[in-house]
Amino acid sequence: MALSKLQRRARIKNRIRKIVSGTANKPRLSVYRSNKEIYAQLVDDINGVTLASVSSRSKEIKASTKAEASAAVGKAIAEKATKVGVETVAFDRNGYLYHGRVKVLADAAREAGLKF
Repeated sequence: MALSKLQRRARIKNRIRKIVSGTANKPRLSVYRSNKEIYAQLVDDINGVTLASVSSRSKEIKASTKAEASAAVGKAIAEKATKVGVETVAFDRNGYLYHGRVKVLADAAREAGLKF
């Protein structure tokens, strides 16, 4: 029996999360992508705390396309990370393929100064 899209993504997500986890020094940059919006957050898994979060729904992010919104979110999460004192992160693509909006967000975060 073939897996549904959600079941497939859940399986991939579990495989990734076995390996990727965040600490206070190197938090996990978790990306969630809905059909319309994109969200990113820095998570310290040891303490169970979200250090910073950004979404394309926030007022300061203005973009005409979803790809532009992803780039703006990547840049904004990198800026918030530097304010919190974080330079390196562990990237968690959350079961999504590393292309399209997820890749755009990651590239923008790298350009803005995050290392991963």
